[in-house]
Amino acid sequence: MENITIKINGLEVSAPKGSTILEAARLAHIEIPTLCFLKEINEIGACRICVVEVKGARSLVASCVYPINDGMEVWTNTPKVLESRKKTLQLLLSNHERKCLSCVRSGNCELQQLAKELGVDDESYYDGEKTASCIDDSAAHMFRDNSKCILCRRCVAVCEKTQGIGVIGANMRGFATFIGSAFDMGLGETSCVSCGQCIAVCPTGALQEKSQIDNVLKAIADPAKHVIVQTAPAVRAGLGEEFGYPIGTNVEGKMAAALRRIGFDKVFDTNFSADLTIMEEAHEFIDRVQNKGVLPMITSCSPGWIKYCEHYFPDMTENLSSCKSPQQMFGAIAKSYYAEKSGIKPEDIVSVSIMPCTAKKFEIGRPDQAANGVPDVDYSLTTRELARMIKKVGIKFTTLPDEKFDAPLGLGTGAAVIFGTTGGVMEAALRTAVETLTGAELPSLDFTDVRGMAGIKEASYNVAGMEVKVAVASGLGNARELLNKVKSGEADYHFIEIMGCPGGCINGGGQPQQPGYVRNTVDIRALRAKVLYDSDKNNPIRKSHENPAIKELYDTYLGKPGSEKAHHLLHTTYVKRSINGN
Repeated sequence: MENITIKINGLEVSAPKGSTILEAARLAHIEIPTLCFLKEINEIGACRICVVEVKGARSLVASCVYPINDGMEVWTNTPKVLESRKKTLQLLLSNHERKCLSCVRSGNCELQQLAKELGVDDESYYDGEKTASCIDDSAAHMFRDNSKCILCRRCVAVCEKTQGIGVIGANMRGFATFIGSAFDMGLGETSCVSCGQCIAVCPTGALQEKSQIDNVLKAIADPAKHVIVQTAPAVRAGLGEEFGYPIGTNVEGKMAAALRRIGFDKVFDTNFSADLTIMEEAHEFIDRVQNKGVLPMITSCSPGWIKYCEHYFPDMTENLSSCKSPQQMFGAIAKSYYAEKSGIKPEDIVSVSIMPCTAKKFEIGRPDQAANGVPDVDYSLTTRELARMIKKVGIKFTTLPDEKFDAPLGLGTGAAVIFGTTGGVMEAALRTAVETLTGAELPSLDFTDVRGMAGIKEASYNVAGMEVKVAVASGLGNARELLNKVKSGEADYHFIEIMGCPGGCINGGGQPQQPGYVRNTVDIRALRAKVLYDSDKNNPIRKSHENPAIKELYDTYLGKPGSEKAHHLLHTTYVKRSINGN
């Protein structure tokens, strides 16, 4: 690609033709502040925080959208530029609820950080009328507080462009503008799928998950309750960021230690039920192939994807695997098999999950998720909520020793841990399905064709003389593209994995929030995914069907995959929903 040379603050910088001033400045290690900008998602130049001076321009320009040209001279730090940014920030704060101490984002708020950097304090904002605001708490997983919204439109962009849903947008005009759903509907009345990607990109505390921390702590304090916890694969790859560890640090051992010190009676691993999911899902896939069942079969682990399918592709709900997600399978087994082995009544067990996903909060309330007459899972906390809980009870996370999960529901394989990244469920299922169909050990367990952060991946494998075509999609916009090709006959597959969030659970709506600068310059998804692939590689057991705890579960309790008992506990049903609401 052709490079051109410009000057930034008197320094010559060579950058690819077509770059913006913002991109060119980063090549010179000059960071221009932004608020609304998200690379390839929200490039609208709306917030005006990123303004710079350009020689010959009549006014300051937004560096995030202004293209460079050969010989251009740019200044990013003149008094005029700094005063403009400060004035813009003061105006934003004049219409902002400034209760920072009680805000969940305090200390991790991009607006707060900019105020500190630009010298905007409590004495330097403008008083005046504020936009009327209300809190929308109609959704199961989150609420919106527009008094903290800065109208950056990141949430709108990710909902529409990345996820292809578009249930929120800018309503009214001018000073009365606010972010909400059409016709003043609550978010819970729309076809929102609870993915939480809007929360993940929000720079302030305007969007938050509904916290259940206090409910869990109350249950732990109740001597009549036996409180157990499960942790999803992706949580160990993200939790450390909340305590200052570099992105891509595996904190599995410290996480187990922290949960034990919080007071959970047993600390288990969702990897156990991820292996269980593979056993049931692989059996279901083989059954569909051999008995001319509905194909392609599509995975059912991601609750955001499931609700999306119910709303936007209701005619394809028959393609969904009937398997519950690993979270729900774990809950069902905990309140049946584990309850019987431990001599505890199911109603006395409080089942808690730690998930990278806000849609799990919706999933626990779905119908057909109470196999034992009580909810499979009682509370689902995000990775962020776990970090807040650890801090709330005074545990010094960084000094904790590494500890193991409890038996028997704490044993998982390498196949299970890669569930947390796009392509991981497919790869895990293939390891078991191929060996089951061929009766022979695979020479290599790495199905690299389905790895990586591409939005859509395709592969074909020869299994026992049959060509098996598979596809993987992550992010619901990519899911829509893939399924439209299937419906039109343009594409033909046997098995499809879909994850609701781009990159899979490692990038779930409940994972630690990173500021725009990091999201725009660091491949967060790849770094977190590496944690899981490394864990798989180093695990002595890498196939779900070789997990000894899973073998014992089938030998002593379930019988075999797909049995009547397994179907009652581990499988579910779906509904066809309206595209206009629930």
